[in-house]
Amino acid sequence: MPGEVLKTAVLEINEKEEGQDPVYLKIRDLVYQTCGIYHSEEKLYLLVAACKRRMADSGGRANTGREYMELLANTTRREVEIRALLNEITIGETCLFRSQAQLNALHNVILPELAAERSKIGLKKLKIWSAGCSTGEEPYTLAMFLMEEKEKLLKDWAFEIQATDLNDRSVETARAGIYGDYALRNTPELYKRKYFTPDEGGKLKVRDELKSHILFTRLNLNDDSRMVFMKGMDLIFCCNVLIYFDMTSKRRVVQHFYANLLPNGCFFLGQAESLFQVNDQFRLVHLPGTTVYRKPGAETGKVGKL
Repeated sequence: MPGEVLKTAVLEINEKEEGQDPVYLKIRDLVYQTCGIYHSEEKLYLLVAACKRRMADSGGRANTGREYMELLANTTRREVEIRALLNEITIGETCLFRSQAQLNALHNVILPELAAERSKIGLKKLKIWSAGCSTGEEPYTLAMFLMEEKEKLLKDWAFEIQATDLNDRSVETARAGIYGDYALRNTPELYKRKYFTPDEGGKLKVRDELKSHILFTRLNLNDDSRMVFMKGMDLIFCCNVLIYFDMTSKRRVVQHFYANLLPNGCFFLGQAESLFQVNDQFRLVHLPGTTVYRKPGAETGKVGKL
């Protein structure tokens, strides 16, 4: 084990040194222009490591940073290779039922208010967006939570979840909905029996009934032309995604989130994230164990009880 730790440390040092090569700054700029993800000087070695992994899979077409930059600039392979590189730099780790505090806030405060408001206009449907859904743990958690609520508060209601991510491989994994013990470590046993079926290797697979409420698609949050069509959301979750964006990209993406939420809709970030100096249109609401950003109502500009 000590030898492996030393080997990893040496690789990081080498990658940090290679990161000083101006070609990696050009690759960083290309990534930033494509998806808004920015690698600071301190984190540039992570981009170098991702580039190296792609070089190893290039079939000898690229063995140096400069050759890889040429591969990225190749008109015939440009889009394919850039997407492959983005897959390497957007690998996330998560689990089902990661944020119980957010689910408690939904159950105790947010859903009762939304349900009361939407019922007044005869609308018994919720639309949720899981932006940066990674391998699907968040949208499946939300789907299970809402299925349980359909037996109580949301009886006779319908819901749909739009789950998007930049990483092609993550979206494919999410669609498959097969998880092992580590991803399921926080999942109640009752939910495992109710919403999963046994799969190979001791893993569990999400039942089709749950999958039917979720649409998984690839989406670049930096793509303004597609972001404008994500309209009519009651709830948006974008947890631990914007930490990879610089301030300019954050402001543009969050403005899309604000525009796509219905009045009194709620926006969730990760526990350590905030919209300080990013957007002042939302109202920050403190709830037990968590916070939520709420879009003011259309008529009064105020939020009700929340």
